[in-house]
Amino acid sequence: MEILNIEGTPKTPTVTLNPNTGVLEIKGRSIPENSIEFYRPVIEWIDAYANAPAPKTEVNVRLEYFNTASSKCILDVFKKVESMKKSSNANIQINWFYEEDDEDMLEAGEDYESIIKVPFKMMPLSE
Repeated sequence: MEILNIEGTPKTPTVTLNPNTGVLEIKGRSIPENSIEFYRPVIEWIDAYANAPAPKTEVNVRLEYFNTASSKCILDVFKKVESMKKSSNANIQINWFYEEDDEDMLEAGEDYESIIKVPFKMMPLSE
């Protein structure tokens, strides 16, 4: 399986999905023109990765801002990760990074945590 690298822009996050290390990372800003189109390769990659995941998978989400359309796509990504955990009983952890003083981003992470049945870790970042 290939590493998926999507270079970030002012409107789209940097995405690095590495099957060798089991680290899936999304960071930056997520306000693409078409969120579904942007996240499609990510979801397809996770589908393929789920067939033979690394012994431990870490999903690192470090977004400074995302719009409503992106929030739905991020949920879809998490649901794919959740179904991978169910089907393979894989060791998976989601790390939700947020700026210490960013209540909205913390709440967004907590909302996802309440929906997705995968271990979530809230990771405050000091500026």
